[in-house]
Amino acid sequence: MDRIEELRRVRLEKLAALRQMGIDPYPPTYRRSHSTREVLDRFPDLEEKERVTIAGRLMSLREMGKASFAHVQDGSARIQVYFKKDQMPERVYEILKLLDLGDLIGVEGVPFRTRTGEITVRAERLTVLVKAIRPLPVVKEKDGQRFDDLADNIDLRYRQRHADLILNPAARRSLEMRVAIVRELRVFLNAHGFLEVETPILQTIYGGAYARPFLTKHNALSLDLFLRIALELPLKRLLVGGIERVYELGRVFRNEGMDREHSPEFTMLEFYWAYADYRDAMEMVEEMIRATALAAVATTKLSWHGVEVDLAAPFRRRTMRDLVREHAGLDIVGDPDNSFAAWLAERNEKVPAVPGRGPLLEAVFDVAVVPNLREPTFVMDYPRSISPLAKAHREAPEHLVERFELFIGGSEFANAFSELNDPLDQRARLEEQASRRAMGDEEAQQLDEDFMLAIEHGMPPAAGVGIGVDRLVMLLTGETNIRDVLFFPLMKPEAAGAREDGDEPDDGTPEKEKSRG
Repeated sequence: MDRIEELRRVRLEKLAALRQMGIDPYPPTYRRSHSTREVLDRFPDLEEKERVTIAGRLMSLREMGKASFAHVQDGSARIQVYFKKDQMPERVYEILKLLDLGDLIGVEGVPFRTRTGEITVRAERLTVLVKAIRPLPVVKEKDGQRFDDLADNIDLRYRQRHADLILNPAARRSLEMRVAIVRELRVFLNAHGFLEVETPILQTIYGGAYARPFLTKHNALSLDLFLRIALELPLKRLLVGGIERVYELGRVFRNEGMDREHSPEFTMLEFYWAYADYRDAMEMVEEMIRATALAAVATTKLSWHGVEVDLAAPFRRRTMRDLVREHAGLDIVGDPDNSFAAWLAERNEKVPAVPGRGPLLEAVFDVAVVPNLREPTFVMDYPRSISPLAKAHREAPEHLVERFELFIGGSEFANAFSELNDPLDQRARLEEQASRRAMGDEEAQQLDEDFMLAIEHGMPPAAGVGIGVDRLVMLLTGETNIRDVLFFPLMKPEAAGAREDGDEPDDGTPEKEKSRG
Protein backbone atom coordinates (compact mmCIF):
# COMPACT_ATOMS: atom_id res chain seq x y z
CA MET A 1 0.00 0.00 0.00
CA ASP A 2 1.50 3.40 -0.98
CA ARG A 3 1.80 6.34 1.40
CA ILE A 4 -1.36 8.13 0.20
CA GLU A 5 -3.52 5.04 0.49
CA GLU A 6 -2.21 4.37 4.00
CA LEU A 7 -3.00 7.93 5.09
CA ARG A 8 -6.43 7.65 3.49
CA ARG A 9 -7.09 4.42 5.42
CA VAL A 10 -6.21 6.16 8.71
CA ARG A 11 -8.52 9.05 7.88
CA LEU A 12 -11.38 6.69 7.10
CA GLU A 13 -10.91 5.13 10.54
CA LYS A 14 -11.14 8.59 12.12
CA LEU A 15 -14.23 9.31 10.05
CA ALA A 16 -15.86 6.18 11.45
CA ALA A 17 -14.84 7.16 14.99
CA LEU A 18 -16.50 10.57 14.61
CA ARG A 19 -19.71 8.93 13.50
CA GLN A 20 -19.55 6.55 16.45
CA MET A 21 -19.44 9.63 18.70
CA GLY A 22 -22.70 10.78 17.12
CA ILE A 23 -21.04 13.54 15.12
CA ASP A 24 -22.12 14.27 11.55
CA PRO A 25 -18.82 14.95 9.76
CA TYR A 26 -20.65 16.55 6.82
CA PRO A 27 -23.35 18.86 8.27
CA PRO A 28 -25.55 20.72 5.75
CA THR A 29 -24.66 24.27 6.81
CA TYR A 30 -22.74 26.43 9.28
CA ARG A 31 -23.32 30.06 10.17
CA ARG A 32 -20.26 32.28 10.38
CA SER A 33 -20.23 35.67 12.04
CA HIS A 34 -16.93 36.79 10.49
CA SER A 35 -14.42 35.78 7.85
CA THR A 36 -10.88 35.33 9.12
CA ARG A 37 -9.87 38.53 7.32
CA GLU A 38 -12.61 40.45 9.11
CA VAL A 39 -11.36 39.17 12.48
CA LEU A 40 -7.81 40.24 11.64
CA ASP A 41 -8.83 43.65 10.29
CA ARG A 42 -11.31 44.43 13.09
CA PHE A 43 -9.23 42.98 15.91
CA PRO A 44 -8.90 46.18 17.99
CA ASP A 45 -12.70 46.31 18.27
CA LEU A 46 -13.07 42.59 18.95
CA GLU A 47 -10.17 41.85 21.31
CA GLU A 48 -11.36 40.06 24.45
CA LYS A 49 -14.85 41.54 23.92
CA GLU A 50 -16.86 39.92 21.19
CA ARG A 51 -17.38 36.24 20.42
CA VAL A 52 -16.77 35.33 16.78
CA THR A 53 -17.68 32.29 14.72
CA ILE A 54 -15.28 31.41 11.91
CA ALA A 55 -14.93 28.47 9.52
CA GLY A 56 -12.14 27.20 7.33
CA ARG A 57 -9.62 24.54 6.48
CA LEU A 58 -7.25 23.21 9.13
CA MET A 59 -3.77 24.04 7.86
CA SER A 60 -1.66 23.28 10.93
CA LEU A 61 -2.17 21.58 14.30
CA ARG A 62 0.33 21.17 17.10
CA GLU A 63 -0.26 19.86 20.61
CA MET A 64 1.55 21.41 23.59
CA GLY A 65 0.50 19.43 26.67
CA LYS A 66 -2.90 20.69 27.77
CA ALA A 67 -3.13 23.18 24.91
CA SER A 68 -3.13 22.97 21.16
CA PHE A 69 -2.55 25.58 18.48
CA ALA A 70 -3.95 25.42 14.96
CA HIS A 71 -4.23 27.60 11.89
CA VAL A 72 -7.54 27.85 10.07
CA GLN A 73 -7.71 29.23 6.54
CA ASP A 74 -10.79 30.37 4.67
CA GLY A 75 -11.11 32.14 1.34
CA SER A 76 -9.86 35.43 2.76
CA ALA A 77 -6.95 34.72 5.13
CA ARG A 78 -5.45 32.42 7.75
CA ILE A 79 -5.78 32.84 11.52
CA GLN A 80 -4.46 31.03 14.58
CA VAL A 81 -6.82 29.15 16.92
CA TYR A 82 -6.00 28.23 20.54
CA PHE A 83 -7.55 25.20 22.22
CA LYS A 84 -7.02 24.97 26.02
CA LYS A 85 -8.12 21.69 27.56
CA ASP A 86 -9.44 23.07 30.86
CA GLN A 87 -11.47 25.80 29.12
CA MET A 88 -13.69 23.56 27.00
CA PRO A 89 -15.59 20.27 27.32
CA GLU A 90 -13.51 17.08 27.30
CA ARG A 91 -15.40 15.99 24.20
CA VAL A 92 -13.79 18.81 22.19
CA TYR A 93 -10.35 17.39 22.87
CA GLU A 94 -11.52 13.96 21.78
CA ILE A 95 -12.73 15.46 18.53
CA LEU A 96 -9.46 17.37 18.10
CA LYS A 97 -7.51 14.09 18.13
CA LEU A 98 -9.59 12.85 15.21
CA LEU A 99 -8.83 15.86 13.01
CA ASP A 100 -6.24 16.02 10.22
CA LEU A 101 -4.77 18.76 8.10
CA GLY A 102 -7.20 19.64 5.33
CA ASP A 103 -10.34 19.06 7.40
CA LEU A 104 -12.87 21.90 7.45
CA ILE A 105 -13.91 23.06 10.91
CA GLY A 106 -15.98 25.74 12.58
CA VAL A 107 -14.69 27.54 15.66
CA GLU A 108 -16.52 29.80 18.09
CA GLY A 109 -14.50 31.88 20.55
CA VAL A 110 -13.02 35.21 21.55
CA PRO A 111 -10.12 36.92 19.71
CA PHE A 112 -6.99 37.79 21.72
CA ARG A 113 -3.29 38.38 21.10
CA THR A 114 -0.72 35.82 22.24
CA ARG A 115 2.50 36.71 24.03
CA THR A 116 4.28 36.47 20.66
CA GLY A 117 1.86 39.04 19.25
CA GLU A 118 -0.16 36.79 16.95
CA ILE A 119 -3.90 37.45 16.66
CA THR A 120 -5.66 34.28 17.77
CA VAL A 121 -9.15 32.96 18.48
CA ARG A 122 -9.50 31.28 21.88
CA ALA A 123 -11.79 28.37 21.02
CA GLU A 124 -14.86 27.68 23.13
CA ARG A 125 -16.70 25.45 20.66
CA LEU A 126 -15.50 23.24 17.80
CA THR A 127 -17.62 21.88 14.94
CA VAL A 128 -16.47 19.37 12.34
CA LEU A 129 -17.70 20.60 8.96
CA VAL A 130 -15.91 18.25 6.55
CA LYS A 131 -13.67 15.29 7.25
CA ALA A 132 -11.20 15.16 4.35
CA ILE A 133 -10.36 11.55 3.57
CA ARG A 134 -7.47 12.38 1.23
CA PRO A 135 -4.48 14.36 2.50
CA LEU A 136 -3.36 17.56 0.86
CA PRO A 137 0.00 17.27 -0.92
CA VAL A 138 1.81 18.91 2.01
CA VAL A 139 4.99 17.51 3.47
CA LYS A 140 5.61 20.04 6.24
CA GLU A 141 5.85 23.71 7.16
CA LYS A 142 8.88 25.19 8.92
CA ASP A 143 9.68 28.81 9.79
CA GLY A 144 6.88 30.02 7.57
CA GLN A 145 8.17 28.10 4.56
CA ARG A 146 6.10 25.31 3.02
CA PHE A 147 7.56 22.09 1.68
CA ASP A 148 5.06 20.14 -0.41
CA ASP A 149 4.55 17.99 -3.45
CA LEU A 150 3.22 20.92 -5.48
CA ALA A 151 6.27 23.13 -5.01
CA ASP A 152 8.47 20.82 -7.06
CA ASN A 153 5.86 19.52 -9.50
CA ILE A 154 4.33 22.21 -11.70
CA ASP A 155 2.39 19.60 -13.65
CA LEU A 156 0.62 18.50 -10.45
CA ARG A 157 -0.29 22.11 -9.66
CA TYR A 158 -2.24 22.42 -12.90
CA ARG A 159 -3.88 19.01 -12.55
CA GLN A 160 -4.93 19.61 -8.95
CA ARG A 161 -5.81 23.29 -9.16
CA HIS A 162 -8.01 22.99 -6.06
CA ALA A 163 -4.96 21.95 -4.01
CA ASP A 164 -2.84 24.66 -5.66
CA LEU A 165 -5.37 27.31 -4.59
CA ILE A 166 -5.39 25.99 -1.02
CA LEU A 167 -1.60 25.83 -0.66
CA ASN A 168 -0.30 28.54 -2.98
CA PRO A 169 -1.45 32.10 -2.15
CA ALA A 170 0.40 33.49 -5.19
CA ALA A 171 -1.61 31.26 -7.54
CA ARG A 172 -4.82 32.39 -5.91
CA ARG A 173 -3.82 36.06 -6.24
CA SER A 174 -3.09 35.72 -9.96
CA LEU A 175 -6.41 34.04 -10.65
CA GLU A 176 -8.33 36.55 -8.54
CA MET A 177 -6.59 39.34 -10.44
CA ARG A 178 -7.73 37.71 -13.68
CA VAL A 179 -11.32 38.09 -12.53
CA ALA A 180 -10.68 41.75 -11.65
CA ILE A 181 -9.05 42.45 -15.03
CA VAL A 182 -11.93 40.91 -16.98
CA ARG A 183 -14.40 42.88 -14.86
CA GLU A 184 -12.59 46.15 -15.59
CA LEU A 185 -12.52 45.49 -19.34
CA ARG A 186 -16.30 45.19 -19.18
CA VAL A 187 -16.59 48.32 -17.05
CA PHE A 188 -14.56 50.30 -19.58
CA LEU A 189 -16.53 49.16 -22.63
CA ASN A 190 -19.89 49.51 -20.91
CA ALA A 191 -18.98 53.06 -19.92
CA HIS A 192 -18.22 53.82 -23.56
CA GLY A 193 -21.65 52.68 -24.68
CA PHE A 194 -20.80 49.20 -25.96
CA LEU A 195 -23.35 46.42 -25.67
CA GLU A 196 -22.14 42.99 -24.52
CA VAL A 197 -23.60 40.04 -26.45
CA GLU A 198 -23.14 36.29 -26.79
CA THR A 199 -22.71 34.64 -30.18
CA PRO A 200 -22.64 30.93 -31.17
CA ILE A 201 -19.73 28.71 -30.20
CA LEU A 202 -20.89 25.90 -32.50
CA GLN A 203 -20.71 26.96 -36.13
CA THR A 204 -21.31 25.27 -39.48
CA ILE A 205 -18.59 27.44 -41.05
CA TYR A 206 -15.76 28.86 -38.99
CA GLY A 207 -14.01 32.12 -39.82
CA GLY A 208 -12.55 35.39 -38.61
CA ALA A 209 -8.96 34.18 -38.13
CA TYR A 210 -6.17 32.08 -39.58
CA ALA A 211 -6.45 28.87 -37.55
CA ARG A 212 -7.34 25.21 -37.64
CA PRO A 213 -10.65 24.43 -35.91
CA PHE A 214 -11.88 21.69 -33.61
CA LEU A 215 -14.53 19.51 -35.21
CA THR A 216 -17.55 18.07 -33.41
CA LYS A 217 -20.85 16.50 -34.45
CA HIS A 218 -24.52 17.22 -33.75
CA ASN A 219 -26.05 13.77 -33.50
CA ALA A 220 -29.73 14.72 -33.88
CA LEU A 221 -29.07 16.63 -37.12
CA SER A 222 -26.20 14.38 -38.23
CA LEU A 223 -24.31 17.60 -38.81
CA ASP A 224 -20.60 18.34 -38.56
CA LEU A 225 -19.94 21.52 -36.55
CA PHE A 226 -16.87 23.52 -35.63
CA LEU A 227 -15.93 25.26 -32.41
CA ARG A 228 -15.45 28.93 -33.22
CA ILE A 229 -11.94 30.21 -33.84
CA ALA A 230 -12.93 33.88 -33.51
CA LEU A 231 -15.87 36.08 -32.52
CA GLU A 232 -15.68 38.35 -35.52
CA LEU A 233 -18.25 37.44 -38.15
CA PRO A 234 -21.40 37.24 -35.97
CA LEU A 235 -20.48 40.54 -34.30
CA LYS A 236 -20.14 42.25 -37.68
CA ARG A 237 -23.55 40.91 -38.66
CA LEU A 238 -24.86 42.72 -35.55
CA LEU A 239 -23.27 45.93 -36.86
CA VAL A 240 -25.37 45.45 -39.99
CA GLY A 241 -28.39 45.03 -37.73
CA GLY A 242 -27.84 48.46 -36.20
CA ILE A 243 -25.99 47.63 -32.97
CA GLU A 244 -23.33 50.27 -33.48
CA ARG A 245 -21.10 49.48 -30.50
CA VAL A 246 -20.93 45.80 -29.65
CA TYR A 247 -18.52 43.44 -27.90
CA GLU A 248 -18.12 39.90 -26.69
CA LEU A 249 -15.84 38.35 -24.08
CA GLY A 250 -15.74 34.65 -24.70
CA ARG A 251 -13.86 31.44 -25.27
CA VAL A 252 -12.48 30.59 -28.71
CA PHE A 253 -10.85 27.34 -29.78
CA ARG A 254 -7.91 26.75 -32.11
CA ASN A 255 -6.53 23.33 -32.92
CA GLU A 256 -2.91 24.39 -32.75
CA GLY A 257 0.26 23.95 -30.74
CA MET A 258 0.68 24.63 -27.03
CA ASP A 259 3.43 26.58 -25.33
CA ARG A 260 3.86 29.11 -22.53
CA GLU A 261 1.79 31.74 -24.34
CA HIS A 262 -0.69 29.59 -26.26
CA SER A 263 -3.59 27.38 -25.22
CA PRO A 264 -6.03 25.62 -27.58
CA GLU A 265 -8.93 27.29 -25.73
CA PHE A 266 -8.49 30.88 -24.67
CA THR A 267 -10.48 34.02 -23.95
CA MET A 268 -10.92 36.72 -26.54
CA LEU A 269 -12.36 40.21 -26.31
CA GLU A 270 -13.60 41.58 -29.60
CA PHE A 271 -15.39 44.90 -30.04
CA TYR A 272 -16.80 46.63 -33.11
CA TRP A 273 -17.39 50.35 -33.37
CA ALA A 274 -19.49 51.79 -36.19
CA TYR A 275 -18.29 54.97 -37.93
CA ALA A 276 -14.79 54.67 -36.40
CA ASP A 277 -11.52 53.54 -38.02
CA TYR A 278 -8.35 51.79 -36.92
CA ARG A 279 -6.79 55.02 -35.65
CA ASP A 280 -9.78 55.61 -33.39
CA ALA A 281 -9.38 52.00 -32.21
CA MET A 282 -5.70 52.62 -31.39
CA GLU A 283 -6.66 55.46 -29.09
CA MET A 284 -9.32 53.36 -27.38
CA VAL A 285 -7.14 50.26 -26.94
CA GLU A 286 -4.35 52.32 -25.36
CA GLU A 287 -6.81 54.03 -23.04
CA MET A 288 -8.54 50.76 -22.14
CA ILE A 289 -5.35 48.86 -21.27
CA ARG A 290 -4.06 51.75 -19.18
CA ALA A 291 -7.38 52.17 -17.35
CA THR A 292 -7.68 48.42 -16.75
CA ALA A 293 -4.18 48.26 -15.27
CA LEU A 294 -4.87 51.12 -12.90
CA ALA A 295 -8.25 49.76 -11.80
CA ALA A 296 -7.31 46.08 -11.48
CA VAL A 297 -3.67 46.09 -10.31
CA ALA A 298 -3.26 49.74 -9.22
CA THR A 299 -0.15 50.42 -11.29
CA THR A 300 1.00 51.01 -14.86
CA LYS A 301 4.61 50.04 -14.17
CA LEU A 302 5.09 46.34 -14.86
CA SER A 303 7.84 43.78 -15.31
CA TRP A 304 7.25 40.95 -17.79
CA HIS A 305 9.80 38.48 -19.15
CA GLY A 306 12.47 40.68 -17.60
CA VAL A 307 11.25 43.75 -19.52
CA GLU A 308 10.20 46.87 -17.62
CA VAL A 309 6.99 48.21 -19.14
CA ASP A 310 5.32 51.53 -18.37
CA LEU A 311 1.78 51.63 -19.69
CA ALA A 312 1.44 55.28 -18.69
CA ALA A 313 3.87 56.35 -21.42
CA PRO A 314 2.39 56.99 -24.89
CA PHE A 315 2.49 53.78 -26.96
CA ARG A 316 4.82 53.90 -29.98
CA ARG A 317 3.31 53.85 -33.48
CA ARG A 318 5.39 52.38 -36.32
CA THR A 319 4.47 51.09 -39.75
CA MET A 320 5.28 47.49 -40.61
CA ARG A 321 7.08 48.71 -43.71
CA ASP A 322 9.45 50.93 -41.71
CA LEU A 323 10.12 48.24 -39.10
CA VAL A 324 10.94 45.54 -41.68
CA ARG A 325 13.23 47.97 -43.49
CA GLU A 326 14.94 48.85 -40.21
CA HIS A 327 15.47 45.30 -38.91
CA ALA A 328 15.65 43.20 -42.09
CA GLY A 329 16.61 45.65 -44.84
CA LEU A 330 13.64 44.56 -46.97
CA ASP A 331 10.66 46.41 -48.44
CA ILE A 332 7.33 44.63 -47.89
CA VAL A 333 5.84 46.51 -50.86
CA GLY A 334 8.61 46.67 -53.44
CA ASP A 335 10.84 43.62 -52.94
CA PRO A 336 9.99 40.32 -54.70
CA ASP A 337 8.94 37.16 -52.86
CA ASN A 338 12.26 35.41 -53.41
CA SER A 339 14.11 38.14 -51.48
CA PHE A 340 12.13 37.27 -48.36
CA ALA A 341 12.72 33.54 -48.87
CA ALA A 342 16.44 34.17 -49.35
CA TRP A 343 16.61 36.30 -46.18
CA LEU A 344 15.10 33.46 -44.16
CA ALA A 345 17.31 30.80 -45.74
CA GLU A 346 20.48 32.82 -45.12
CA ARG A 347 19.66 32.81 -41.41
CA ASN A 348 18.70 29.14 -41.29
CA GLU A 349 15.11 30.10 -40.56
CA LYS A 350 12.28 27.90 -41.82
CA VAL A 351 10.82 29.05 -45.13
CA PRO A 352 7.00 28.61 -45.00
CA ALA A 353 5.79 25.58 -46.91
CA VAL A 354 2.52 27.34 -47.75
CA PRO A 355 2.91 29.22 -51.04
CA GLY A 356 2.33 32.93 -51.40
CA ARG A 357 3.75 36.27 -50.38
CA GLY A 358 1.83 36.63 -47.13
CA PRO A 359 3.45 33.73 -45.21
CA LEU A 360 6.92 34.92 -46.29
CA LEU A 361 6.28 38.46 -45.06
CA GLU A 362 4.95 37.19 -41.74
CA ALA A 363 7.90 34.86 -41.26
CA VAL A 364 10.43 37.66 -41.80
CA PHE A 365 8.45 40.01 -39.54
CA ASP A 366 8.29 37.39 -36.76
CA VAL A 367 12.03 36.73 -36.89
CA ALA A 368 13.44 40.19 -37.54
CA VAL A 369 10.98 42.59 -35.90
CA VAL A 370 8.82 41.05 -33.18
CA PRO A 371 11.64 40.25 -30.68
CA ASN A 372 12.60 43.94 -30.77
CA LEU A 373 9.13 45.23 -29.89
CA ARG A 374 9.73 45.48 -26.16
CA GLU A 375 7.91 48.67 -25.19
CA PRO A 376 4.21 49.00 -26.12
CA THR A 377 4.12 49.49 -29.89
CA PHE A 378 1.30 49.70 -32.41
CA VAL A 379 2.53 48.17 -35.68
CA MET A 380 0.43 49.70 -38.46
CA ASP A 381 -0.44 49.29 -42.13
CA TYR A 382 -0.12 45.63 -43.03
CA PRO A 383 0.09 44.06 -46.52
CA ARG A 384 -3.20 43.07 -48.16
CA SER A 385 -1.94 39.51 -48.60
CA ILE A 386 -2.19 38.73 -44.87
CA SER A 387 -5.31 40.72 -44.01
CA PRO A 388 -8.36 39.47 -45.93
CA LEU A 389 -10.92 41.20 -43.69
CA ALA A 390 -9.33 44.67 -43.46
CA LYS A 391 -10.19 47.76 -45.51
CA ALA A 392 -7.72 48.85 -48.18
CA HIS A 393 -5.40 51.60 -46.97
CA ARG A 394 -6.70 54.99 -48.11
CA GLU A 395 -3.17 56.10 -49.14
CA ALA A 396 -1.86 52.83 -50.66
CA PRO A 397 -4.91 50.72 -51.52
CA GLU A 398 -3.08 48.43 -53.96
CA HIS A 399 -0.59 47.17 -51.37
CA LEU A 400 -1.67 47.88 -47.78
CA VAL A 401 -4.66 47.69 -45.46
CA GLU A 402 -5.67 49.72 -42.43
CA ARG A 403 -4.66 47.32 -39.70
CA PHE A 404 -2.62 47.41 -36.53
CA GLU A 405 -1.30 44.94 -34.00
CA LEU A 406 -0.17 45.87 -30.50
CA PHE A 407 3.07 44.31 -29.26
CA ILE A 408 4.49 44.47 -25.73
CA GLY A 409 7.55 42.59 -24.53
CA GLY A 410 7.91 40.80 -27.86
CA SER A 411 4.35 39.38 -27.78
CA GLU A 412 1.17 40.30 -29.60
CA PHE A 413 -1.74 41.62 -27.51
CA ALA A 414 -4.25 43.10 -29.94
CA ASN A 415 -5.16 43.04 -33.62
CA ALA A 416 -7.47 45.56 -35.26
CA PHE A 417 -8.77 46.78 -38.60
CA SER A 418 -10.69 49.44 -40.32
CA GLU A 419 -13.23 46.79 -41.28
CA LEU A 420 -13.73 45.87 -44.91
CA ASN A 421 -17.36 46.61 -45.76
CA ASP A 422 -17.27 46.56 -49.55
CA PRO A 423 -19.13 43.28 -50.25
CA LEU A 424 -17.59 42.83 -53.72
CA ASP A 425 -14.04 43.33 -52.46
CA GLN A 426 -14.77 41.06 -49.48
CA ARG A 427 -16.07 38.26 -51.69
CA ALA A 428 -13.04 38.51 -53.96
CA ARG A 429 -10.65 38.27 -51.02
CA LEU A 430 -12.46 35.32 -49.45
CA GLU A 431 -12.51 33.55 -52.82
CA GLU A 432 -8.75 34.10 -52.97
CA GLN A 433 -8.55 32.53 -49.50
CA ALA A 434 -10.55 29.56 -50.77
CA SER A 435 -8.02 29.07 -53.57
CA ARG A 436 -5.25 29.10 -50.96
CA ARG A 437 -7.07 26.36 -49.06
CA ALA A 438 -7.20 24.35 -52.27
CA MET A 439 -3.41 24.72 -52.51
CA GLY A 440 -2.96 23.26 -49.02
CA ASP A 441 -3.18 26.22 -46.65
CA GLU A 442 -5.33 24.65 -43.89
CA GLU A 443 -5.57 27.96 -42.01
CA ALA A 444 -6.90 30.04 -44.92
CA GLN A 445 -10.38 31.39 -44.31
CA GLN A 446 -13.61 29.99 -45.68
CA LEU A 447 -16.32 31.80 -47.60
CA ASP A 448 -19.25 32.31 -45.22
CA GLU A 449 -22.35 33.05 -47.31
CA ASP A 450 -24.42 34.08 -44.26
CA PHE A 451 -21.83 36.75 -43.50
CA MET A 452 -21.72 37.84 -47.14
CA LEU A 453 -25.51 38.08 -47.28
CA ALA A 454 -25.44 40.35 -44.21
CA ILE A 455 -22.84 42.80 -45.48
CA GLU A 456 -24.57 42.96 -48.88
CA HIS A 457 -27.38 44.66 -46.95
CA GLY A 458 -24.84 47.31 -45.97
CA MET A 459 -22.39 47.31 -43.06
CA PRO A 460 -21.40 50.75 -41.77
CA PRO A 461 -17.74 51.76 -41.78
CA ALA A 462 -16.32 50.47 -38.53
CA ALA A 463 -13.26 49.68 -36.45
CA GLY A 464 -12.90 46.15 -35.09
CA VAL A 465 -10.51 45.03 -32.36
CA GLY A 466 -9.50 41.63 -30.95
CA ILE A 467 -7.55 41.35 -27.69
CA GLY A 468 -6.14 38.16 -26.20
CA VAL A 469 -7.41 38.39 -22.63
CA ASP A 470 -5.21 35.62 -21.20
CA ARG A 471 -2.03 37.28 -22.42
CA LEU A 472 -3.18 40.65 -21.08
CA VAL A 473 -3.73 38.98 -17.71
CA MET A 474 -0.23 37.50 -17.92
CA LEU A 475 1.22 40.96 -18.50
CA LEU A 476 -0.69 42.64 -15.66
CA THR A 477 0.04 39.83 -13.17
CA GLY A 478 3.65 39.26 -14.21
CA GLU A 479 3.01 35.59 -15.02
CA THR A 480 5.04 34.04 -17.84
CA ASN A 481 3.03 30.83 -18.37
CA ILE A 482 -0.53 31.01 -19.68
CA ARG A 483 -1.51 28.06 -17.47
CA ASP A 484 -0.91 30.20 -14.39
CA VAL A 485 -3.76 32.52 -15.42
CA LEU A 486 -6.23 29.78 -16.40
CA PHE A 487 -8.27 28.19 -13.65
CA PHE A 488 -8.25 24.81 -15.40
CA PRO A 489 -5.74 24.60 -18.27
CA LEU A 490 -5.99 21.73 -20.71
CA MET A 491 -3.68 18.86 -19.71
CA LYS A 492 -2.86 15.54 -21.27
CA PRO A 493 -4.27 12.60 -19.34
CA GLU A 494 -1.63 11.36 -16.95
CA ALA A 495 -1.61 7.98 -18.69
CA ALA A 496 -0.42 9.76 -21.82
CA GLY A 497 2.73 10.80 -20.02
CA ALA A 498 2.43 14.56 -19.79
CA ARG A 499 5.72 16.23 -18.96
CA GLU A 500 6.27 17.30 -15.39
CA ASP A 501 7.32 20.86 -16.24
CA GLY A 502 3.79 21.62 -17.38
CA ASP A 503 4.74 22.40 -20.98
CA GLU A 504 3.35 20.23 -23.72
CA PRO A 505 5.79 19.25 -26.47
CA ASP A 506 5.52 21.38 -29.58
CA ASP A 507 3.66 19.76 -32.45
CA GLY A 508 5.29 21.86 -35.13
CA THR A 509 2.61 24.55 -35.22
CA PRO A 510 4.16 28.02 -35.56
CA GLU A 511 4.21 29.88 -32.25
CA LYS A 512 2.62 33.02 -33.66
CA GLU A 513 -1.11 32.95 -33.12
CA LYS A 514 -3.15 35.80 -34.55
CA SER A 515 -5.73 37.36 -32.28
CA ARG A 516 -7.74 37.95 -35.46
CA GLY A 517 -6.78 36.89 -38.96
